Amino acid sequence: MPSPALLWFRTDLRLADNPALAALEGRQVLPVFLLDDASPGRWALGGASRWWLHHSLEKLAAALAERGAPLLLLRGRAEIAIPALADAIGAAEVLAGRRYEPWAREADRRVHEALSASGRKLRLFTSALLHEPHRIATGAGRPYGVFTPFSKAVMAQVAVPAPLPAPGRLTPMANPPAGESLADWRLLPQAPVPDWAAGFRASWQPGEAGAATRLARFVSGALAGYAKQRDIPSGETTSALSPHLAFGEVSPRQAWHAAGEAGAKFRSELLWREFSYHQLWHRPELPEIALRPAYQDFPWQPEARLLRAWQQGRTGYPLVDAGMRQLWRTGWMHNRVRMVSASFLVKHLLQPWQDGASWFWDTLVDADLANNSASWQWVAGCGADAAPYFRVFNPVLQGEKFDPAGAYVRRFVPELARLPDKWLHRPWEAPAEDLARAGVRLGETYPRPIVDHAAGRQRALDAFAALPKSAAGALEESRT
Repeated sequence: MPSPALLWFRTDLRLADNPALAALEGRQVLPVFLLDDASPGRWALGGASRWWLHHSLEKLAAALAERGAPLLLLRGRAEIAIPALADAIGAAEVLAGRRYEPWAREADRRVHEALSASGRKLRLFTSALLHEPHRIATGAGRPYGVFTPFSKAVMAQVAVPAPLPAPGRLTPMANPPAGESLADWRLLPQAPVPDWAAGFRASWQPGEAGAATRLARFVSGALAGYAKQRDIPSGETTSALSPHLAFGEVSPRQAWHAAGEAGAKFRSELLWREFSYHQLWHRPELPEIALRPAYQDFPWQPEARLLRAWQQGRTGYPLVDAGMRQLWRTGWMHNRVRMVSASFLVKHLLQPWQDGASWFWDTLVDADLANNSASWQWVAGCGADAAPYFRVFNPVLQGEKFDPAGAYVRRFVPELARLPDKWLHRPWEAPAEDLARAGVRLGETYPRPIVDHAAGRQRALDAFAALPKSAAGALEESRT
């Protein structure tokens, strides 16, 4: 009888379209999930992601148990725990989806070395992406620094295979070792801390079934108007698949094929995700250090008071505040509002982009190191394809353009709900009688702006103007 295989679940918490699972070919299997909080360092899972992981693992464990192969839960460093477990069960192979974070790549190298020393194999599969980041290169053999030529290269070079079906029965090990209890991991908010995740439950259904439901709803509904309506934050105009993709409850191949040719714009967004991983693979410093060297001396003005006001949704700019409060309540924020809110922090307030990225990492249920880091660098102007790098979003005009009736702001900033549409995105300009009728007392029930837009914008532009001219073109050699 062939030796059993160790199936190591990571960012692929699903049964359908799981190439590592498909490679079992009827062998005995021990599915395992390893919680490693040490190897990632400061990029260990944030609070919102831990909440999601708890519920996702519950669903995965139930699905595996139905197929006869219970999920084993372990904690520890991968390079120690995985080889030890493989040795304990006599597994000739460890099958897993590949990860791309710098710490994960190093852990995989050490796991491979430890397994090889005992005559075992580590087989990694493309599970979380459409393609491997290192396989796409410019004509000169360099990584891409601009999205459009990157996406064209992907489309020309990479065929997206059809998703694999979920397996039927699995062949379990007769006497699997004992694992840990999910409850003992304390991934959920613990008393006496208030249940800050209470709003998450009304917004999300973690797990593979929840991902399939959301994808089907998107394809049958918002996908048809996605290209024109995706920037409207008040309705269900986007897929909201990002946390399901981050935890691998749905694969990008499943999303790609479900969208079809009619979903070209949505497919483009999937390619932006691929582009973020392309950057992280080739520039592992992406989460910490600006890609454009000239930005290392950018004149940030860190101030805890300003960062805290932004985090709490108390900036005095309704669209920014609505976004930050949506984030805290639901663990997610609409993409258009993410860009505006991030721009406000780094440009109007001159706070370091790394501080914003850290806050998102802790509070987003879809926190993804590649996406989060690349997006913050793009907004800050120091990342790939950040053109124009000196763009400063106007939070008032953005609100009036994408939330003209104020439905989004009224939902998340209810103290402004009775203001007329004309003043909703600029309450400080409202006549005193309109403020009084709406029950708004600026500086009391709702803050005055913590920075004047025109002054903040000019200060940011002045800071950009002082950068060396190389700031704008440091990545241009990667265009083709």
